[in-house]
Amino acid sequence: MTTVEKNQTYTVMIDDLSHEGLGVAHIEGYPLFIENALPTEEVSVKAVKVGKKFGYGKVIERFNRNPERQEVADLDLLRSGIAPLSHMTYDYQLRFKQQQVEKVLKTIAKLPELPVLPTLGMKNPIEYRNKAQIPVQKVDNQLMTGFYRKNSHNLLPIENYLIQDPKIDQAIIAVRDILQRFNVKAYNERENTGFIRHIIIRRGHYSHEMMVILVTRTERFFKGIEIAEIIKAELPEVISVIQNINPEQTNVIMGREEKILYGKPTINDTLLGKTYQISSQSFYQVNTEQTERLYQTAIEFAELSKEDVVVDAYCGIGTIGLSFAEKVKHVYGVEIVPQAIEDAKVNAKTNNVENANYEIGKAEKIMSRWAREGIEPSVIFVDPPRKGLDEKFIEASVAVNPNKIIYISCNPATLARDLRRYEDLGYHAVKVQPVDLFPQTYHVESVTLLIKAV
Repeated sequence: MTTVEKNQTYTVMIDDLSHEGLGVAHIEGYPLFIENALPTEEVSVKAVKVGKKFGYGKVIERFNRNPERQEVADLDLLRSGIAPLSHMTYDYQLRFKQQQVEKVLKTIAKLPELPVLPTLGMKNPIEYRNKAQIPVQKVDNQLMTGFYRKNSHNLLPIENYLIQDPKIDQAIIAVRDILQRFNVKAYNERENTGFIRHIIIRRGHYSHEMMVILVTRTERFFKGIEIAEIIKAELPEVISVIQNINPEQTNVIMGREEKILYGKPTINDTLLGKTYQISSQSFYQVNTEQTERLYQTAIEFAELSKEDVVVDAYCGIGTIGLSFAEKVKHVYGVEIVPQAIEDAKVNAKTNNVENANYEIGKAEKIMSRWAREGIEPSVIFVDPPRKGLDEKFIEASVAVNPNKIIYISCNPATLARDLRRYEDLGYHAVKVQPVDLFPQTYHVESVTLLIKAV
């Protein structure tokens, strides 16, 4: 039994950070996770949640400050999880992320000698996101936009999100106020009533083309076309206004059905000099500047030549493979999302890339078929979702016997698990380069070079 009681106050020393950047203190061995607390700080905390194995605390008073602490622009950015590391200096954030990768490589991958390079950061680690998904609620008869308090559906009103392109922040307010003028009803998730659920904005980092997506509960949108035209009039960068219909009672933001209310179904932007068509549901990295550094790192690790045949697994809309297509003999892309493959084919054509083929399907199945057809990749690029690689994919990738595998990861824990498996199957991890795609948050991307063991 723990001696820690809910709502009691304790004086503790912060001795560690969790992988989410929460301060960790121990009371007679019992861990308390504490928001906005850094190692070496002595704090008075109130225990707000107490479980059998660990609890959560809230800082009441801080008796000293870690020298790496910085002032938080808005505490709601911590409370909502928008910017959970914004109380740390940026150099400290970068070191924290490098250490997180090192930690899992030792504990999960059992690869303590694998070099983890210093995290590549940004010159200006704010205002970088090219996409926002903002919930809408009605408060005091007014539409309100903001972000949910962590682990709740209580909306915190926020207008400056710190990490988003400021033009996107301004567009959210403008769109919200236009909807208010037309007396559009906000969605009520408890009762599954109302109309507008989310406002989603995408803006090209280089092109500045803007897409507005209005996620609604029902299809019928009274004066929807008129509203879209006013949005365009008030926001000249807008070239696309889309209604996305999501009738389900779900935490999933977007539905399957869409209508174009104004302009085009896509916007364009560039990445490493190539132009990409981005549709409302396309996966496109939210930090364009750092994505270019991530891909450049991956390309440098691969040391590509004109003789290389490359598989781009989990290829999305083709951004990785198309960025190096002119350096190699051929690129084969595979992705399970049909719309992404359609976009990839268009993007190849737009960029005059003729040595790239794209197919819909599970990467392990398509790759096995390619092998039967005599396609022998020398390099495989993988960029899986947070859950990492499927065991069947790992086996299929080893079976086609590439010289190198370039693993782009957004989750250090699943990366470590997969590197352990590759090591056991004869592919040795050489180096890992963390890249900070999400400053002010605990998420970290990385690039790992694996080579076939001799």
